[in-house]
Amino acid sequence: MRGPPIPTETELKLAIAPGAVAGLARHPAVVACKRGRARTARLVSVYYDTADDWLAQQGVALRLRRDGRRWVQTVKGPQAGSSAGGMSTRAEFEWVVSGGELDPLRFSATPFRRVLAKALRRGLGARFTTDFKRTSIPLVFPDSTWATLCIDVGEIRIDGAQRPLRTPLHELEIELEAGDVLRLYELAHRLAADVAIVPELRSKAQRGVALRRPQTAKPVHAAGAEFAADSTTATALQAIMRSCLAQIEANAPGLIADDDPEWVHQMRIGVRRLRACLSLARRVVATARIEPLRVELRWLAQALGPARDLDVFATQTLPAVNGAVTMSGDDDSLRTALHELTQQAAERRAGARALARSAVASSRYVRLVLYSAALAAASSAGPTGDAGHRALLGAPARDFARPLLKRRQRALLDLGADLAHAAPETRHAARLAAKNLRYATEFFAPLFPHKRTRAFRKALETLQDELGAWNDAAVATHLAGELAGSPSLAAAAFGGWAAARAHARDRALDAAWSAFSKARPFWSRR
Repeated sequence: MRGPPIPTETELKLAIAPGAVAGLARHPAVVACKRGRARTARLVSVYYDTADDWLAQQGVALRLRRDGRRWVQTVKGPQAGSSAGGMSTRAEFEWVVSGGELDPLRFSATPFRRVLAKALRRGLGARFTTDFKRTSIPLVFPDSTWATLCIDVGEIRIDGAQRPLRTPLHELEIELEAGDVLRLYELAHRLAADVAIVPELRSKAQRGVALRRPQTAKPVHAAGAEFAADSTTATALQAIMRSCLAQIEANAPGLIADDDPEWVHQMRIGVRRLRACLSLARRVVATARIEPLRVELRWLAQALGPARDLDVFATQTLPAVNGAVTMSGDDDSLRTALHELTQQAAERRAGARALARSAVASSRYVRLVLYSAALAAASSAGPTGDAGHRALLGAPARDFARPLLKRRQRALLDLGADLAHAAPETRHAARLAAKNLRYATEFFAPLFPHKRTRAFRKALETLQDELGAWNDAAVATHLAGELAGSPSLAAAAFGGWAAARAHARDRALDAAWSAFSKARPFWSRR
């Protein structure tokens, strides 16, 4: 027998520039769906945890909030699934309590009772405070979706014995009360055209913990989508799209603020993965819904591509060629040419990084993220999707994945076995086919037993790595010619280095192809 439904909070959280707060409530998109008077209140919340942040490690937040004369105790659970575009869905339990003290007896009414009981035994204490003014605006949309827009301005602080730690708080939350979550994305998309907002990936609780325990941010690699083996095609594609978008979003702040080239690399991978996901979705989702995002992702890829290519050129290829020249004892004229090329590459690299940062910091990028998240949240093929699309979306994801994987495997196998001696055009086509197949195998791996997927994925990964190394050398040769001029000594050195590197890896490429061609397709029914 099922118990009562778990109360859930669904909200879209956005960071807002301080200077944009004042006019937000008067924005035409807000005024058009406003359904009542705005309410302003000061909210002071104290967050509780153990000394080692046990609750935060489990994804649980516990707070006491003073709202006027009332004290409200709240327990929030972990994020349900992967967040996308600032959207979060969490179990939320609230009780009015007296005296401004925690009431541990309430813990047993939540699914997190054991986690909270363990935290209680370890010792709960006040760890940080949020203190902000909230302006709440009730909203109703034409399809009768109800929501509340909350503008929060204040701070998160930790009161210490010496001086408090503080971080400013400027947030916009759009909380769904009833109806379609897509309306929240649509409103945010309209606001992003005029207002400096970006999706906020962290809750107030997470930001408070980060203030307590600052950590150096690291580039975020791709993570597999989470969905059940018996999922429908729609559920699988939504989860895949969210996982791709999560990688893009997570690397954006680091790309803007840090010079580590890995931020660009991982964000570019996220963009490629999302583009690959859209190419799969074209079979079941209306073109009118997908095409705008395909255009925007192409724009973002073009902004990131040169920055990544020049990062590889400057940090990997140039040092390798310089080392080879030094060991060979070539004349000073070549070393001088390579030194000049290094300076030219550094200048071009700085410009490419600046353009990439400008793109990611733009409102166009924010709208891209919001549109992507809305597409991932949509439960239908779209207004022009036909009955066939709807049937495929509701069918088992395995039935969708099997023929698609088979087609992509065949496309790669048809390019032939002698890639080590193939024309550059054939190698390039094989690299793209291997990449498309690899993304598809990564996306749909949760549908099949891990042991069956492991050998095939390993063989494909090795093949793609070998083809990628050949492509890196080809790109480096092109860049050297573009920077220094094709007839130059430096360009000639890069051409010779690329040819020698390709020849040295011929055996490895042959071995990788042989292993891949023998790998058993994990999607086979046998």
